[in-house]
Amino acid sequence: MESSRLTERDRLEEPIAGGLIDRLGLRGLDGWMMFAAIGLVLASILTLGAASEKPIAGAPDLLPQRQAIYGLIGIVGMVLLARFDYSRFRDLRTGLYALLCISIIATFVFGFAARGSTQAIELPLFSFQPAEPGKLLLILALAGFVLDGTRAGSETKRTLRYLAIGMVPTALVLLQDLGTSLVYAAITIAIMLAAGVRWSHLGAIGASAVALVAFVLILMPAAGVPLLKEYQQERLTSFVSPASDPRGAGYQQNQAKVAAGAGGLTGRGDQATQSNLGFVPERHTDFVFSVVAERYGFAGAVLVLALFALLLWRALRLMSLSKDSYGKLVAAGIACAILFQVFVSVGMNLGIMPITGIPLPLMSYGGSAVISTLLMVGVLQSIHIRSHAGQRGPWVG
Repeated sequence: MESSRLTERDRLEEPIAGGLIDRLGLRGLDGWMMFAAIGLVLASILTLGAASEKPIAGAPDLLPQRQAIYGLIGIVGMVLLARFDYSRFRDLRTGLYALLCISIIATFVFGFAARGSTQAIELPLFSFQPAEPGKLLLILALAGFVLDGTRAGSETKRTLRYLAIGMVPTALVLLQDLGTSLVYAAITIAIMLAAGVRWSHLGAIGASAVALVAFVLILMPAAGVPLLKEYQQERLTSFVSPASDPRGAGYQQNQAKVAAGAGGLTGRGDQATQSNLGFVPERHTDFVFSVVAERYGFAGAVLVLALFALLLWRALRLMSLSKDSYGKLVAAGIACAILFQVFVSVGMNLGIMPITGIPLPLMSYGGSAVISTLLMVGVLQSIHIRSHAGQRGPWVG
């Protein structure tokens, strides 16, 4: 009798609990993924509030306030994309790819220079970086092209075709920003790997990449024809021995390492002199992780990394849960984009990776990057919802 009453009560309560979710078209939403994404945005706002006490005279709360607005816009976009059937993007691949290339080219025409490169277009309310949403456009388009050409030509021709599709926007972005172009290259390789491209082909691509790096960083400068700007080359090479030029090329990385090491177990809080007094440069963007480590210590750093691990775990598991190959490739591309940026950004804060200017997703200040990453999460949610269609419960694991 008791069990029958519980069953009847569950039937009455379940529509109430899931009513709003159903009306929004979000039944089957991944609650853990949502928790990780929103948790990182909140952690970013908290960190920026602590790290930007004196960056703008008379407006100490400007950066965290703007970041909160960007986060809210991104969350709304995430929910809207979660409702959209991701598989439709496969049919739009040509248009998405054209939009990607045109938007990047438009930056050269309408963009403005900042920190030695032209990456953004000035809009009335904020600066827009087309290369940031371009990461998602590349993933959606390339995954569609890969599936469209699975039976066209030999394996070698298909590999070269996929590589060419990914490298065209990568090369365009390279002319603007080295770090973002590396993310584009990582996305391309990840989707090719998930699509089953031969390891021998990937090995050949890797060997070619190593040869290209040696050509750009060693051979051409030795011949007196540097292909990178001086500050770009210094950023890539200074991490090998930052102590050799502590006031020059190695300054940023040295200060970030000092800040990260000074945090101890629980952090220095308001006594975090490295970030409070401005010794850590770009502490609201490139080196935001060192601020987390100094102010909140090992515990705070682990919490942030745990949220990233949770987000990546939920993204990677969609590769097996997705009901179609397109969802699998898209999930692989998004997971790689986030993982690569986290690995490089945290690595350069700890002095084990070169300084490439790659932001820490959802943590570094910036509207284009925050909104674009949340849109990626929205696509992942769309894959999750469609893979769990028909299952009960507003939040499905």
